[in-house]
Amino acid sequence: MKTLGNLIWLLFGGILIALIYYMVGLVMCVSIIGIPFGIQLFKLGTYSLWPFGHELIYKQQEPGCLTLMMDIIWIMFGWWEIALLHLGFGLLFCITIVGIPWGMQHFKMAFASLIPFGKEIR
Repeated sequence: MKTLGNLIWLLFGGILIALIYYMVGLVMCVSIIGIPFGIQLFKLGTYSLWPFGHELIYKQQEPGCLTLMMDIIWIMFGWWEIALLHLGFGLLFCITIVGIPWGMQHFKMAFASLIPFGKEIR
């Protein structure tokens, strides 16, 4: 069922979401200061390709002070808007019973895109 859910996810926008994360990640990696943010966008892009059966969890020995500081900078530079976008799509998908699994994946991605530092995909 996870594979079927992921395939449907890819067909109805998952590839587009991942491409956007990857392209913005490449742009962020142009400067030295933007590299940590670009890496997080690559992680979110990979997560958005196959969200069913995966989750972002804190690494061992995380969260720490640096993780907290980077998450605050992440939010201050407007990445919270991406979380609101995923939240809106999650609410939209949850209108119907059939769309609830995809809405739940958007809710997971909303939380992941709000505070991505110090996490890994499992």
